[in-house]
Amino acid sequence: MDALELLKQDHQAVKDLFDQIDDAEDGKQRKKLFDQIDTQLNIHAHIEETVFYPEMQKIDELKDMVEEALEEHQEVKTLLEEIEGLDPDGDQFSASLEELMENVEHHVEEEENELFPKAESALSEEELEELGDRMEAEKARKQRGSSSTKSAKKSASKTKSASTAQKRTRTSKKTSKSSGSKKSGSKKSTSKKR
Repeated sequence: MDALELLKQDHQAVKDLFDQIDDAEDGKQRKKLFDQIDTQLNIHAHIEETVFYPEMQKIDELKDMVEEALEEHQEVKTLLEEIEGLDPDGDQFSASLEELMENVEHHVEEEENELFPKAESALSEEELEELGDRMEAEKARKQRGSSSTKSAKKSASKTKSASTAQKRTRTSKKTSKSSGSKKSGSKKSTSKKR
């Protein structure tokens, strides 16, 4: 697949996720969709910054566009980090998400309407295909890294939850033992009175 088609597919995938998060019923669903958006955008930015943009910077008339695109990436990354810490049911989450959507939409429009046509004129089909292959390989590598990081986080979270549950169980056993001994103590005192 050529580089431009690959990037357009990524753009569409993120747009679809934005549409879904708009329709999300509750905070849990919004958080799950946001995590997918976060992952998609970070991987997309990574392949652009490490593979696509360096090639575009070799084309004189695209250097300024690439600089602007890199600045826009930084704004998006800052918003992603900010949203990560917000309550998905809160107003601030919605406001920041709206800002993120607008920034991404603006970035996509500039790339697809200005940068991509110029890249298509400057590079041959073979060069775009070769660039696309390199980007796909880097994307796959980054996705593998991303999924192993997520599973490590999930595993750590499960371990923490399990140990918390074990502590609760031990605490409740201690509580029931102590309340049980109090009950038996009160029975003894009752029988002594008789």
